[in-house]
Amino acid sequence: MADVVDARTRSRMMSGIRDKNTKPELAIRRGLHALGFRYRLHPKDIPGKPDLWLPRYKAAIFVNGCFWHGHDCSQFKLPGTRQEFWKTKIERNRARDARVEELLTARGLRRLDIWECALRGPGRIGLNETLFRTAEWLRGEDVRRIIRGTQ
Repeated sequence: MADVVDARTRSRMMSGIRDKNTKPELAIRRGLHALGFRYRLHPKDIPGKPDLWLPRYKAAIFVNGCFWHGHDCSQFKLPGTRQEFWKTKIERNRARDARVEELLTARGLRRLDIWECALRGPGRIGLNETLFRTAEWLRGEDVRRIIRGTQ
């Protein structure tokens, strides 16, 4: 299937997609701050430069876009055009995520992944439930947790 826009327009559109300060990330940040949690943003000294780093809890929080990380949910659909390019790109992202996981574990750090589908789409659990689960995890002892939608 051919793209509905020319290559130059598509390139401009894709370059406008943020990798930091996305709407889901901003919502999580505001909510955690309101609950009294303090964090650093995208620290370069922590593997993977997590979206939020909470030093007091030794916790890295990643707010992942379901498309960009190839999540198995209703929010992910491989584009009809340039499928090999997108498969390769998403696989590289998944491989990077796995390397970051190993590095965090080796340093004795905790990791939470919040998937976009927890906040958007038909299976969303919503912001309040996501914040509740995040706060519960931060105050607990679990090293690893994933928060996702129900589909």
